[in-house]
Amino acid sequence: MGASGDMLMAALYELLPDKKAFRDKMESLGLPDVTLDYAPSEKCGITGTHITVKVGGDEEISDDVRAHEHEHAHEHEHAHEHEHAHEHGSNQTHARSHSHESEHGHSHDYSHAHDHSGGAEQSHSKDESQAHAHTHSHRAKRYDYKGIQNIIRGIGLPDNVLEDALGVYKILGEAEAAVHGVPLSKLHLHEVGALDAVADVVGCCLIINMLGINDIAASPVHVGAGSVRCEHGILPVPAPAAAEILKGIPIYGGSIQGELCTPTGAALLKRFVKSFGAMPPMVVKKIGCGMGAKDFDAANCLRAFLCEDEVSAGGSRDSVYELSCNLDDMTPEAIGAAFDILLESGALDVYTTPIMMKKNRPAAILSCLCEESVRDKLSRLMLEHTSTLGVRITVCSRDILSRSFETVSTEYGDIRVKRAHGFGTIKNKPEYDDVLAAARRCKVPFKVVYDAALQE
Repeated sequence: MGASGDMLMAALYELLPDKKAFRDKMESLGLPDVTLDYAPSEKCGITGTHITVKVGGDEEISDDVRAHEHEHAHEHEHAHEHEHAHEHGSNQTHARSHSHESEHGHSHDYSHAHDHSGGAEQSHSKDESQAHAHTHSHRAKRYDYKGIQNIIRGIGLPDNVLEDALGVYKILGEAEAAVHGVPLSKLHLHEVGALDAVADVVGCCLIINMLGINDIAASPVHVGAGSVRCEHGILPVPAPAAAEILKGIPIYGGSIQGELCTPTGAALLKRFVKSFGAMPPMVVKKIGCGMGAKDFDAANCLRAFLCEDEVSAGGSRDSVYELSCNLDDMTPEAIGAAFDILLESGALDVYTTPIMMKKNRPAAILSCLCEESVRDKLSRLMLEHTSTLGVRITVCSRDILSRSFETVSTEYGDIRVKRAHGFGTIKNKPEYDDVLAAARRCKVPFKVVYDAALQE
């Protein structure tokens, strides 16, 4: 059911062995006027946790635009002040990234009136045919990108949690900047510039650190369908910032009307998830369910499985991209130049394969392996520095041995050795450069130094 910051935080929260330690830590951070409520929740017979983030006692909620939304309103208006959370009932989502927020990026107090005539399922007791227009005012603070960074830096997070939280907001900031066509330095945040979004981000980063998780996989992302009411008006689902963040990630829509993946949820997935796809083989130790507030025919929950991959026994699994092209009209020297450029530009590995093409033309396949972050860059470089007219892109799953280095002392000097283990395998390999330098210095064969390092 997609991903929002609060649902991710609630699902991860349920995995914690010491939930009180997390609650105490969040309270100690000193986020101004921010409180978190942790409550049991049930969706379609499944129980889990719903976390409500309030700022100044007020909860901000998204406003999905329904197909049956009424266009008429009573002639009278009901003006009223809210001092507590907007109690819009069980049919409202808590994906707060698209709520009633200011269009200004700097920190300020504001009040405004907005129309709920026939809006997304409010909890008014009147029949839907009696939908009425009403206005209400409330006060909240919004911060620009730099202001959010300063808040996160100032609340006393551990270094690795601080790095993750700032990284998530960098993803959010870059997406908003791209959508609005402004540089990041001049960006005024809207939906994600409030402290409730900060609490979601910091909470998720903190729990992941407390659990000691270093390998996260996720299913393709359900984004929902229809429209959502944002500060800039009614926008399609997924909202533009979420769609920008989700580039390169498998997503799908469906028949469920509503915003299921918010920009905050998308940015958290982008930061932490290493691979998207079917659930890999693993042994489940604990399951956490983070509940939304909206009710659908399907259970509105996000599940997190805490697992031990006993198959790998110290190794890991992830995905890489393989870029390749056929070359039958380039000299070996020209291919070698492209080879070096790809390696220098972030490729994990580059290699060529001899092939025979039509009309018995000898040729070569130039291939490189890379991570998603440099995929587009390397594809452009292959097109620029080779004669190919197209680059094939394949996603490859891989099993990886855990690697570390240690230095051993031999009669020929100190030699670094790469140690690798996982999947029932242990390997040791002396570093080529160290062995070659020692062999030349001591005037002995390469293999003599290599064997001495292995023996140690």
